[in-house]
Amino acid sequence: MKILIMGGAGMVGQKLLNLILKKQELRNKKVSEITLFDIIKAPYPENSSIPILTKSGDISDPTVSNDIISSKPDVIFHLAAIVSGQAEQEFDLGWNINAKGSWGLFEAIRSQGDEYCPRVVFTSSIAVFGAPFPDKIPDDFFTTPLTSYGAQKAISELLLADYSRKEMIDGISIRLPTICVRPGKPNLAASGFFSGIIREPLNGKEAILPVDTDVRHWHATPRSAAGFLIHAAEIDTKKLNNRITLNMPGLSATVQEQIDALGRIAGHDVVKLIKHQPDPVIQKIVSGWARNFDTQRSIDLGFKAESSFDEIIKIYIEDDLKK
Repeated sequence: MKILIMGGAGMVGQKLLNLILKKQELRNKKVSEITLFDIIKAPYPENSSIPILTKSGDISDPTVSNDIISSKPDVIFHLAAIVSGQAEQEFDLGWNINAKGSWGLFEAIRSQGDEYCPRVVFTSSIAVFGAPFPDKIPDDFFTTPLTSYGAQKAISELLLADYSRKEMIDGISIRLPTICVRPGKPNLAASGFFSGIIREPLNGKEAILPVDTDVRHWHATPRSAAGFLIHAAEIDTKKLNNRITLNMPGLSATVQEQIDALGRIAGHDVVKLIKHQPDPVIQKIVSGWARNFDTQRSIDLGFKAESSFDEIIKIYIEDDLKK
C-alpha cells in the first residue's frame, strides 16, 4: 500500500502522517511506502519503520503532478492548498494552486491509464457555502461561496466528482470545519484567530481578537481532522451513491463560548491576554461563513468529532501544548 500525502509539510498533513505511522496499515493492507509532497521539504521521523520519501514543488506545474503520480500511489490525500486569507489577497496564486493544481493532479492520474484508479481524499472546506444561512446547514444546501478560496474548493469538488463518475478516480471530498486549536505559529488563514485566542494565551502570549464575541463558527480539532482523513480513505464509496462530498461533523460555538471554556480550563488571568482589536477585512470575510451544520449523514457513515469546546482545548493541551 503506497500513500501520497499532498500538503505533507502542513499541520494536518503531519498529524495524518503520525496517525498512519501509528496504525501501520490502511484499508486492511500494510503500508509499504509514504510520500510527502509540499512546496517545501516536509519533516518526518527518521526512525520510521515505513520508508518515507519527500518531494517538493509547485502543484500548479503539470510536470510536478505527473512526477509525484508516476509511482502510482494507492491512496492520495490531497491537502495541498493556499489558505483562505492568502487566496483572497493573492488572486492568481489562489486559483493556480487551489483550482488548477487540483485539476492538474486529476489529469496526471488519468494519464496513467485505465487500470489505475486510486482512492483520492480531497480536503474541501465549509467555505464553499455562503450567507444567508439556515440555522443549521443540511447536506443538500447549495454552494454559493463568497470568497475566492471557497470558489476554488467548490470547483475542485466538482472536478473530483466528475473524474470519479468516469471511474478515473475513486474519490471522496470532505468539507473540514475550521481546525482548532491549531498548534504552532499563526498562518495567513482568515480563520486563524479562532485558534490564536486559545493557543497564544495558553502559551503566555497576547492574542488579538478581530471580530465580535457573538460570532459563531464550526470547529473540529487536528486530531479529528486526521481521523476524518483516515476514515474517508477506508470507507466504501459505493455507499455514497455518487454524492461523494461530505460535510464533516464538528462543534458550533461562539467566540464567547470559546473564551468561557478557556477561562474554565486555564483561569481568568489567561483570558485577559485576549485583546479585542476589530479588523473590518476579517469581519467581512467571517460574516459570510457557515456557523452550524446538520451532519447526520457523515455521522451515520462513522465520522466523529468533539462535543464541547472544553474538549477541544483539552485535546490541544494534551497533543500540542509546548511540545
